[in-house]
Amino acid sequence: MNSIKLAPLLLIFVEVAHKRSYTAAAKKLRLSKSAISQQIKRLEEATGQQLLIRNTRGVVLTAVGEALLARSELLSEQLNMTLTELDSAKEQPSGAFKISIPPFFENDIVIPALKQFCLEFPKLKPEVVIAGEWQDLIDNQLDAAIFGGDIKDCDYRALSIGKVSEIFCASPRYIKQHGELNHFADLSDHKFIATAWQHGTLQLFDNQQNNKQLFEVEHYAKVNTVTTALEMILNDVGVALFPEFLATSYLANGRMVRVLPRFRGRAWHFYFLHQYKGEKPIHITRFYQLFCHYFAKANG
Repeated sequence: MNSIKLAPLLLIFVEVAHKRSYTAAAKKLRLSKSAISQQIKRLEEATGQQLLIRNTRGVVLTAVGEALLARSELLSEQLNMTLTELDSAKEQPSGAFKISIPPFFENDIVIPALKQFCLEFPKLKPEVVIAGEWQDLIDNQLDAAIFGGDIKDCDYRALSIGKVSEIFCASPRYIKQHGELNHFADLSDHKFIATAWQHGTLQLFDNQQNNKQLFEVEHYAKVNTVTTALEMILNDVGVALFPEFLATSYLANGRMVRVLPRFRGRAWHFYFLHQYKGEKPIHITRFYQLFCHYFAKANG
């Protein structure tokens, strides 16, 4: 399979998959709809797999198509960034690249994003600061910072990344030892593990993030990192209101169970902060793109 010949077909496929429409992709790429259709057909013939299904509402990806999109979508971004670099005739960024991130974004988001980032910008030397609280960019000499919650009044630029909500979790063994939680009132009979941002009054919502309710709850234990909360859950210590995307793999393998499934915590909005008022340096833009990509993947 000639990868060089497949590259332009993959770029077209990514555009169709993102737009969920042959017509919209053709308009974006300034090609005819029939040309788009022919290129997708060539890609499917080359791979021996059906990637897209057309229906009256647009385009649906097959399971193989979803897998191919996950591996191909960065190709388009990389090409665009390469062309931008060539067009702007700027030197490759070099020196320190210092960022601050919350303590629970390392494994599935920041590390893969940095891995790709360092391949594209080999002259930059990343420095990662793990911080659960607000980090001033100038005071801490940061190029960028990831921050969740309400942003302080400042002159920095804040780009939206997305939201993370929380769910109640415990270990199966804890539930077996201490009993089921069917109603919120049952939590008073259990050992609630509070994180630093969870105080005596919890803001809880339904699963559509509506119908806000305030509940008073006493904590059995208090921790200042999500990692500690995770270990306490897995070691049968108690019940915690835990970030949903971090719980997904543990729920799937049975090491955690969701309790009080009608409730979820506040959806925390996360932002990418930088201090550039005009056009951002290319490496700042690229790290934001990569972070958003892996953030969406982790929350998918």
